[in-house]
Amino acid sequence: QVQLVESGGALVQAGGSLRLTCVTSGSAFNLGAMGWYRQAPGKQRELVAIISSSGAPNYTNSVKDRFTISTNGAKNRMYLQMNSLKPEDTAVYYCNGVQTFVPWGQGTQVTVSS
Repeated sequence: QVQLVESGGALVQAGGSLRLTCVTSGSAFNLGAMGWYRQAPGKQRELVAIISSSGAPNYTNSVKDRFTISTNGAKNRMYLQMNSLKPEDTAVYYCNGVQTFVPWGQGTQVTVSS
């Protein structure tokens, strides 16, 4: 069974940076486009960054020019480089497919203090 494991979250001050990693134990990256999602307390999960099967990235406006999504050559790891973090980026971050999904991982907590 495919498993997704997210890591790299932490408590950081506003303006800081973090790099999140998503590791798949199976063939999750054969799902096609993959994405990073986040869910803040009391809010719905939102898709913040997408990387297509060809490597083309796309971002929601709130993170554009601050976040960078990428994969490794083997496409079994996906990353989210987050710079210039803001308190509103505080959330649990998850990875998964965009059109086809596998069971969600536990996520990784990102907390940005002001």
